[in-house]
Amino acid sequence: MTSINSPSLGSTHINGNRLLQRLDALAEIGSTGDGGCCRVALTDEDKAGRDLVVSWMHELDLDVVVDAIGNVFGTWNVGVGAPVMTGSHIDTVRTGGKFDGNYGVLAGLEVIETCKELSITPDRPLCVAIFTDEEGARFAPDMLGSLVYVGGLALEEALDIESIDGKRLGDELVRIGYAGAAPCPGPAPHAFVELHIEQGPVLEAEDRAFGAVTGVQGISWQELTIVGQSNHAGTTPMNLRRDPAFVAAMMTVYLRDIAERFGGDQVCTVGKVDLHPNLINVIPARATITLDVRNTDEDTLRDAEHLIDTFCFQIEQDEGVSITKRQLARFEPVTFDERVIALVERRAREVDTRVKRLPSGAGHDAQMLARFCPSAMIFVPSKDGISHNAREHTEPDQLVDGANVLLRVMLDLTEMEF
Repeated sequence: MTSINSPSLGSTHINGNRLLQRLDALAEIGSTGDGGCCRVALTDEDKAGRDLVVSWMHELDLDVVVDAIGNVFGTWNVGVGAPVMTGSHIDTVRTGGKFDGNYGVLAGLEVIETCKELSITPDRPLCVAIFTDEEGARFAPDMLGSLVYVGGLALEEALDIESIDGKRLGDELVRIGYAGAAPCPGPAPHAFVELHIEQGPVLEAEDRAFGAVTGVQGISWQELTIVGQSNHAGTTPMNLRRDPAFVAAMMTVYLRDIAERFGGDQVCTVGKVDLHPNLINVIPARATITLDVRNTDEDTLRDAEHLIDTFCFQIEQDEGVSITKRQLARFEPVTFDERVIALVERRAREVDTRVKRLPSGAGHDAQMLARFCPSAMIFVPSKDGISHNAREHTEPDQLVDGANVLLRVMLDLTEMEF
């Protein structure tokens, strides 16, 4: 390979305008009209987004493969051996922005196109992946496609998952034309690196240009169904109520108490609350809530889960309700490969010295690939720490700088032995 440090290459850079134009073009598919995007997994909008990105892969003469869970891989088959892989996802939450996931996929395409234009021939193939249903917004759990790819969830089980709108995942893959033939689990890459917006406030708050991501927090998702007694809101004395809404509120406050008590990286969220019958003058019969509990330390995460279980048992006795728990997703904390983290840090410092090592608070496909091969992530700042929101924003020069770091890291990885 012609080394990225070769004097003949000078200051090699990706085509920033092309990257930004592709981000804008993809954002038009599922546009919500306010700067945001809604391309929930395996919907018609997701199909249209996939079709557009796959068309760009074909324009680059990449070998495009779709596997049985709908993951898409565009590979530049140069060199020998397993590829260095990058990528992310292009599905969104219903209130998504234009950069979450999309940036990592399109920056990967830009890396390959830049190499081709500058006659840089790597020692190994380069691959860009689009992973299915990373968000988990329609089919739980999140990171579903990458989880199946690495063998963490059986394909048959994944295909039978039912969406929040009552559709079977396997049927929806067929419907949109992305039920591929390539087997799952898939082949292990030589290494994996994912470029992503931070989706949090740390880099901006500390005036850092890049994050060299050390790992991903462990995640525990639970759904609680709280059943009490529906009754008239005016005639039922407070001391005779069995009120699921009150219990849901107590649980919300208790989760905040756990986060404050543990401190550090502990975060807890009640993200969804459904009441039935959901009427202004009726004490609910049932409340269904979701709990999102995360920590970078597995033992601390288990401690938080134990406290929640104990609290549920106690509140059942005190309030005369029954609580049924259902685990929606459970991932242990992931630590990325130190060799890849150090490479990201070094290459990022060559672009801007303001680099910080930090864990990711959000889940990412890279945490699944870390089971399979040496992996890490590159973060660029998020304006005001906002994501999963139409106001999600990263400055154009930051997006371009991040893609330049990705270029250098991927080429270095083609020459590294693990």
